[in-house]
Amino acid sequence: MSARKTAIVVCPGRGTYNAPELGYLHRFHGDQYEYLRMIDEVRKEAGQSPITELDKAEKFSPSQHGRGDNASLLIYACAIADFMAIDRDQYDIVGVTGNSMGWYLSLAAGGAMDVQDAAMLVNTMGSIMTENGQGGQVVFLLLDENWKLDPSKKDALDAAMQKAAQDDDLFVSMSIHLGGMAVLAANDAGIKFLLSELPKDDRFPFQIRGHSAFHSSLLDHCVPLAREQLGSDLIDRPKIPMIDGLGNVWNPFGTNALDLYEYTLGRQINETYDFSKAIQNSAKEFAPDVFIVLGPGTTIGAPVAQSLIAMNWDGISSKESFKARQEDDPIILSMGIFEQRQRVLKG
Repeated sequence: MSARKTAIVVCPGRGTYNAPELGYLHRFHGDQYEYLRMIDEVRKEAGQSPITELDKAEKFSPSQHGRGDNASLLIYACAIADFMAIDRDQYDIVGVTGNSMGWYLSLAAGGAMDVQDAAMLVNTMGSIMTENGQGGQVVFLLLDENWKLDPSKKDALDAAMQKAAQDDDLFVSMSIHLGGMAVLAANDAGIKFLLSELPKDDRFPFQIRGHSAFHSSLLDHCVPLAREQLGSDLIDRPKIPMIDGLGNVWNPFGTNALDLYEYTLGRQINETYDFSKAIQNSAKEFAPDVFIVLGPGTTIGAPVAQSLIAMNWDGISSKESFKARQEDDPIILSMGIFEQRQRVLKG
């Protein structure tokens, strides 16, 4: 047998279960009866609609499938089922990370929480954000067509943020460093300001519908709410190294479980999440052969690639060189893309 490839697993965040993903759970994991029953039991205890019913709906409904208290566990159910389907005879998982809500998924993938407790955490946090979230998020692209930093866009963003800081009515802060995209947290006035102030193309900037001002001080009040409902005994030391939204590595034998709890229900909620640094430090610390991106959806692959391009990882210096690498010897395998998914599963 050939040697296993080393892999960093990347867990998706909110916004990855959309109309094309409807039925993902049943399509790829419909035979996992006990797992699906467990997921629905979490919802039953919370008095919510079963995830299996949402996934097999005839039509995608943004008002239902996109709600934080529904979308969070839908994404969790799909992603963790994907994680369990990875062929460990082919891939040695040396680390796990995730984008934003994906950090909670990393706790399950990394073994710091059991699958059911992590599902409860995700479901609880989704409900807290739906009921108590404030503000929203705006996405702005900082790259040119070849996924290289466009200095003029960076200057425009810096100028907008400096201008917002001088107006007491505006709240604007960096929410997520997402590869080549800046995800900005803002209050309602700040959202209107960003959408009018930042230079426009055919897509950017845009507001992410149904999202609060995640990873900002506008959610300071959610920290005590989360800790009141979720005790520290739920989180243990991980079994697989985890790379967080500050780029820090939580190792199995060097982690204090209470510190991990306090980060997860503390700075992860109300401070900037640096997904780019999480990917870059994963590359530097573990030098993986591949990054396996869990489904649902296919949107996280590009930010992973852009984060690697920014550090010229393994000769990948542009969108063009990344595409050439993907054709020859893929460094990113997205389980939301059928052809790439087949490379990850047991033969």
